[in-house]
Amino acid sequence: MKIAMVGLGKMGANMTERLIAGGHEVVAFDLSEEARERATAAGATAVATLDDVAAALDPPRVAWVMVPSGKPTDETIARLGELFGAGDVVVDGGNSNYKEAGPTAAKLAERGVGFVDAGTSGGIWGLTEGYCLMVGGSPEDVAKAEPAFLTLAPKDGYAHVGPVGAGHFVKMVHNGIEYGLMQAYAEGFEIMGKADEFGLDLHQIASIWRYGSVVRSWLLELAERALRPGSGFDQIEAQVADSGEGRWTVEEAVNRAVPAPVISAALYARFASRDTDAFSLRLLAALRNQFGGHAYTTESGAAGGETSTPR
Repeated sequence: MKIAMVGLGKMGANMTERLIAGGHEVVAFDLSEEARERATAAGATAVATLDDVAAALDPPRVAWVMVPSGKPTDETIARLGELFGAGDVVVDGGNSNYKEAGPTAAKLAERGVGFVDAGTSGGIWGLTEGYCLMVGGSPEDVAKAEPAFLTLAPKDGYAHVGPVGAGHFVKMVHNGIEYGLMQAYAEGFEIMGKADEFGLDLHQIASIWRYGSVVRSWLLELAERALRPGSGFDQIEAQVADSGEGRWTVEEAVNRAVPAPVISAALYARFASRDTDAFSLRLLAALRNQFGGHAYTTESGAAGGETSTPR
């Protein structure tokens, strides 16, 4: 099929290459001229404006939007909605909030343009391994983009999971689960790292756990890579960002009265990682000193608060 890829970042560029390798014609657009040049080198037809995107496609036109969620995605989809007509389809493959899918679809429907929300997982490895695709939309709209879905996904890695909004909802929960899994691995390896009496080789353990262990997974394979000697792991700053899906998953758990302590704790751990001088942590240290005389460390690095009085 002929399809446009709007947004040629790490994900969009690799998806473009995978589509071309699968025999599709790709019209590629990005604000960056350098990104467009790379897409041309990969075999895509690069264009300089969204107007050119619309002009280069054949009806029914399909454009896959792969730009940062929020305002960039909203503005891009709105503009495509103005340029597209009845029977055309816009696919949102970013990490958009599922609650926005319905209003977006309704706005596009005013011009007869279809909307599909495609939760996309695979990261930078998707080019070679394929992308897991969780797709929401009407059967008619999904069918128009399905040849691309089947090429981008590995065997059995694509599903039409429900109506508009379902794709992003499932991807949101997927990322919430990802938070919990990553946190469990991180905590477990830190516990082993503190067991100085055993001199454990954490890379060795991550390596053997990949085979036969009940905790084996792709994330564990990535942990093994991260812990390899010479990987630069020791230089990584201990701060972890969250891109929104974990927060939304916790909010949904609260709204639906579903206990989700693991995902919630993983989200809060990410918040805590960003503030090494967090007020709450300083207050905890002060309270321990007040009731138990436990020592604390000052900003200068000196120990303080020593007392022999029991509490």
